[in-house]
Amino acid sequence: MTGSETGPNLVGFRINHRTMRADTRRLAELADRVATGQIGYDRRRAGALRTYVRLLCDGIHHHHRMEDEVLWPVLERSAADEIDLRELSDDHASLDPVLDEARAAVDDLAAVFASGDAGSARVRVAAGRLATVLAHLRDLLDEHIEEEERLVFPVIRRYVSVADWDSVERAVRKGGALRFELPRIERYAQPDELAELKRTAGPVLRLTLAALRPGFRRREARVFGG
Repeated sequence: MTGSETGPNLVGFRINHRTMRADTRRLAELADRVATGQIGYDRRRAGALRTYVRLLCDGIHHHHRMEDEVLWPVLERSAADEIDLRELSDDHASLDPVLDEARAAVDDLAAVFASGDAGSARVRVAAGRLATVLAHLRDLLDEHIEEEERLVFPVIRRYVSVADWDSVERAVRKGGALRFELPRIERYAQPDELAELKRTAGPVLRLTLAALRPGFRRREARVFGG
């Protein structure tokens, strides 16, 4: 989402934050339900879950890397005296090992199902570990993103030029897994936010979403049911 004539438009960034938090929460709840036997899972669904969790972790890491490498330098040039970014960067560094734990935990769960041991206590243990790691990630993300939006968003609005903001958003899009990231916009954007995104981006966004939506919905249904 690019800026407007009056300043940077943060709708896209805010939706991305909401998506990371909500998906992590939803996945933690799903893993807990698998661990407690509330829902049945099989090898195919576990493989889809593994892909989904890994894509989510990669997306979170990419988002934070772009903040460290692209957005923070812009803020330091534009408003160095107005904000201290060290704690937010420390948060990013502390999140990386948790992302690695989540990847390892979902790999272990998928391996249990692949071994043909789907009915054993190993599923409960592996799914329970994944649920615990994702709940920890959820809590860290909630705290970090709330603090980041409180501190950083007002500074962006006041000091960052539209051109600089557009360069940040281009960098974020360039390295992201758009086939995974874009369709999730429709799930977590408010109707007015989605309308604004489509209006600003033009027909390209509408056509891209239409092309990616069916595949993403099949993936989502395989992971979460429905």
